[in-house]
Amino acid sequence: MLLGVSSASSAQSLPATAGLTQNVAALGALPIDPASLPPATTRNGREIFANFREGLAAPQCDADATSPRWRKQFAHAPARLGNVEDDALPLFGYVVDELRAANLPTEFALIPFVESGYRPGARNASGPAGLWQFIATTARNHRVPMEKGYDGRLSAVDSTRAAVRYLKTLHGMFAGDWQLAVMAYNAGEYRILQALRRGGMNAQNARAAELPGLSPITYAYVEKLHALACVLEQAEKEPDLMASLNRPVPILKGHTLPANTSLASWSAQNALDPSRIARLNPALTSARAGSRVLAPTLIDDGSAPATEMVAGVTESAVAPATSPAAAAPARVRTVASTSSSARRHTVRNGESAWTIARRYGISVKTLLSFNDLEASAILRPGMVLRFEDVR
Repeated sequence: MLLGVSSASSAQSLPATAGLTQNVAALGALPIDPASLPPATTRNGREIFANFREGLAAPQCDADATSPRWRKQFAHAPARLGNVEDDALPLFGYVVDELRAANLPTEFALIPFVESGYRPGARNASGPAGLWQFIATTARNHRVPMEKGYDGRLSAVDSTRAAVRYLKTLHGMFAGDWQLAVMAYNAGEYRILQALRRGGMNAQNARAAELPGLSPITYAYVEKLHALACVLEQAEKEPDLMASLNRPVPILKGHTLPANTSLASWSAQNALDPSRIARLNPALTSARAGSRVLAPTLIDDGSAPATEMVAGVTESAVAPATSPAAAAPARVRTVASTSSSARRHTVRNGESAWTIARRYGISVKTLLSFNDLEASAILRPGMVLRFEDVR
């Protein structure tokens, strides 16, 4: 049952039925149109993981199709996703979002793990670069901007857009077979088409592991991705990992860099950690108007609090009592407080009582009690919680 936030001072004198009536009435204060809410800037890490699992073409691990060698090689992947100081989870969430928006299997989101370890600035001595490790020719063929002073392969926005477009072409070319598509991503579509002809197969009846004349690296590519998927499936059974994913994670989006603005100054203007934004955008070494910056979703309409990125987590700044966001009529009624040490927090998508309490250094029990909420209460985006500042 969804519980609204009611007055702590009056709750003790009200019968239980009155509390229910208030809760139902409070629901009417919630916005009917989701568009009237400010955009979410974070979501729970478990939501990213679940979104990935739901988008898999082969949702169940086939242990017989995986090599212990590759499972061992990628055994570190879950720990990286669980590390709050690592950029892997927000980047992974960004790629999963882009693939699902294009109706593509999320197995493709594992390609950057294989290619670059989910590091946008990765370079290979033989020439490939970026999250997706495009060579220069492939990058230009797929409209990734490359010019003096700017290598779009190092832009997670430019390269992911190109990779998704390319993978969508391959996925359609090979009748929706994700294994053939990733083999073509590795070896080139023409080599796969030739192998199909030599093997007397077509995209509808192909057996990827039996295609003749391909490099062992191409066969291993499918094995690596499947092994990675199995490692992540197994990780769901690890309580420590799932606990580490239970945190707010920034929702990354592409933003246009204004003219004559450096990445550092843009980060400062938007209350973002400049070093982390620079790490997410290694292509932007100088001001370049029109470039796309990968950064957390921003609330830039002036009606809601700014955001700040701390230790890999984008959280809304606390709105002052006189801000438009705090005074918006579409909020659930909050607890009245006259204490000078009282603070407030607007709940965002993916936040829980635990994550909010941890941020402000208070206990969950204290947060819930101050807002007259029960432990089973569901926090909805837009609710405004109050609590006493910790001195």
